[in-house]
Amino acid sequence: MEKFIITNNDVNKRLDIFLCSVKSEFSRSHIKNMIENNHIFLNGKTPKSGEKLKLGDVVEIEDITIKPLDVKPENIDIDIVYEDDDLAVINKPQGLVVHPANGNENGTLVNALLYHLKNLSSINGVIRPGIVHRLDKDTSGLLIVAKNDKSHINLAKQIELKTCHRHYIALCVGNFKQDSGTIKTHIARSKKDRKQMAVCDDDEGKIAITNYNVIERYGTYTLVEFVLQTGRTHQIRVHSKYIGHPIVGDEVYGGKDKFKLNGQLLHAYKIEFNHPSTNKRLSFCCDLPEYFKKVLKQLDNLKK
Repeated sequence: MEKFIITNNDVNKRLDIFLCSVKSEFSRSHIKNMIENNHIFLNGKTPKSGEKLKLGDVVEIEDITIKPLDVKPENIDIDIVYEDDDLAVINKPQGLVVHPANGNENGTLVNALLYHLKNLSSINGVIRPGIVHRLDKDTSGLLIVAKNDKSHINLAKQIELKTCHRHYIALCVGNFKQDSGTIKTHIARSKKDRKQMAVCDDDEGKIAITNYNVIERYGTYTLVEFVLQTGRTHQIRVHSKYIGHPIVGDEVYGGKDKFKLNGQLLHAYKIEFNHPSTNKRLSFCCDLPEYFKKVLKQLDNLKK
């Protein structure tokens, strides 16, 4: 563990800016990821990137060995819903990881994008070129890919300002009491399992807001539309668990099921945003995957 004690020279600096100055080999985005993944501590606690430093604060950086990755194009079939000079919209299948990581360097969406698309934005570096936002490995559906840096900045800003609207459909365990509602909590890395996220106290983590509307009820299951106001890691999955209705097939967050699925029934079916060059409002939808439809058909038959 590497340790720094804050002196007068660094008082009132943002934590991430301070870390960029003392760890010049790390990019600001990498430092942000380290904070979010509990590798950096401020006075023994998990901080926020923009936290202001005080005299005598203790900043600790966990030692991590980062293996350089060589990301290569791979001829993996992907469903390109839309493409122009600035962006592409991809319908990602369940089971496909979005970008490489140590121990999972091949067979990702990024490998496929490098093969199928001529240009990708460079803002997220060689590991995540073009990736403006992500979907979990076992979440299917639509995501936007930026083909140049100008588009990437514009699209990321739309997500931040909530003018990019992302709609999901999920099958949840149990019967929702309300037809619609909003789930608002703070979410941080779980203290019990670092691979999971969890709802936390308001002075920890980041604010997470999810709106929901019931589409159909199946007795012990509910088909729900979720609309993200924020985009935290595993947000819908964590919020579904938090309200007592985990997503079917999501064994990580308590949605173990009887349908023999390969992952959660969570599908990003609709996305709306303004085109980064023309400002024209774009909207894209994609159908539910066949395995999702099969489960709904089984539940429909039980209702008859």
